[in-house]
Formats: sequence, C-alpha cells, structure tokens
Amino acid sequence: MSNLSQKTASETSFSADTVTVIEAPKGLVPLNLRELWKFRELLYFMLLRDIKARYKQTALGPLWIVINPLVQMVVLSVIFGAVAKLPMGDIPAPLFIYSTLLAWTFFEGGLSKGANSLRSSRALMSKVYFPRLIIPVIGYGAQFIDFLISFVILVGMCMYFGYTPTVTILWIPVFLLMLTVIGLAIGLLFAPAITYFWDVGVILQHSVRLLMYSSPVVYSAMEVVPERWQALYWSNPLANIIQACRWAVLGTDPPNWINLILSFLATLPIFLIAAFYYRRAERSIVDIA
Repeated sequence: MSNLSQKTASETSFSADTVTVIEAPKGLVPLNLRELWKFRELLYFMLLRDIKARYKQTALGPLWIVINPLVQMVVLSVIFGAVAKLPMGDIPAPLFIYSTLLAWTFFEGGLSKGANSLRSSRALMSKVYFPRLIIPVIGYGAQFIDFLISFVILVGMCMYFGYTPTVTILWIPVFLLMLTVIGLAIGLLFAPAITYFWDVGVILQHSVRLLMYSSPVVYSAMEVVPERWQALYWSNPLANIIQACRWAVLGTDPPNWINLILSFLATLPIFLIAAFYYRRAERSIVDIA
C-alpha cells in the first residue's frame, strides 16, 4: 500500500511538471483543413471583432458598407457611361455596373485581406496558436456580409429599372465561391512576400485594379473586345465569372459555361500550391523583426 501511494505521488508529480512544446513542422506542411472546423468558434469571434473594428471610430458606422459601392458605382457610371459612353447592352449604366461591381468588390476586398493576413496578424501569431488559414478565410467572411447588405440595394435597383430578378439569381453563391477560391489563391501566394517587402502589396493592389478593367465590369465585352481577342479574353476566369454574375442578376447573355468551368478548374492547382506555400511560410513569419 505504501509503494502504491509513492508510485501515484510520483506519477502526479511527473504530470504536473510536463511541458508541451509546439515547434514549427519541417518539410511539407499539411493543410489540415479539419483543424479549421475545430477552431470554428474562434473564427466566428475573430470575424465579429473584424467587423466591429472596421467601423468603431467612424461617424456613419456600418453605413459605409452601402456607401462605398454606391459611390464607386456613381463615379464609374459617369466616367464610363456618360463620358466614355461604353456599350452596356442598353441597360442603365448604374444598374449595369452595380450588378457586377458588388461581386468584384467582394473578390478584391477578400484578396487584399488574404494577401496582408500574415503581415497584419504577426503580433497575434507570436502569442497564441491557431490555424493561420483562419485569417484569410475571415477576410472573405467579412466581405460576404458586406455583399449581402449591399445586395439588398441591388435588388431594389433591379425592381426600380424593371429588371425583376429570376431564379437565375440562385447561382450567385456558386459564383462567389469561385471568386473566393481565386482570390485566396492569389492572396495566399503573395502573403509571405508582402510580409518581407511592403511594396509587393502596393504592386499587387494596382495589378488587381487593372484586372478589373480586363473583366466586363464597366462594359459589354462582346461589343468592346475585338473578335480576334475574344478567345484570349474569355480564358480569364474572372471575366467569365463576372459575366455570369450579371447574367444571374439581370438575365443578360449567359456565360460560356465550358469556358467558365475550364478556366476555373485551371485555377485549382494554383490554389493548392498557394495554400501549401502559405502553410510552409507561416512558421517563420513571427521571426521577422
């Protein structure tokens, strides 16, 4: 009985002195997507914190969710509709532009947050452990909430101009998911470089802005792009998805489904490479001064 008591006390002492050390893995780091589900509550609270922080010190608060795309719509409508008079398929310029501007803003905003995720969260990553992929996912989660709020305005505009949405509008979540995959692929690929070199982020920002004009956001591609360049133009997955978003909302010309599917599938290997690269780079980011 005495020996048993001594053994139990020894095991208790050993357990109390045990220290768990978390070290950076070596070699190819698995994505471990199951861990994202395990930390889903953390994802929710970090998303809530992100939304509150964005509008905490603003006079208009969450109204900026609606104001920002509306201001962009007005500016683009004046420049490309009233001044440049680009063809828009006989659709009122504000509705034509706003119908795809929301999807583009969703894509661009999430990409920017994903690309800056390691740099902006370096201090937090040095203190606690959590799946780093949560950070870029939160970026698109916040953008989705913004999209839903602004989408109500879009539906109201459709009714006002006589373009009643049909069942095709149910395709919108699918197209947003495609934009998310492409945005994450680009953001995860550039995130490590932006952590080391801030100007890479500036270059990426301007490059993504140019991508908007290579997609049919402010013009009708079938009328603007010369026929000899049409095949190259529609090899851009973003162009196909943006065209599909306008079709889903306004019932315009449908996308070429073969081009849409093939161009999107071509981005999936890039997404996987970017995700593995991001996971490999995240382990040494906190060591940067």
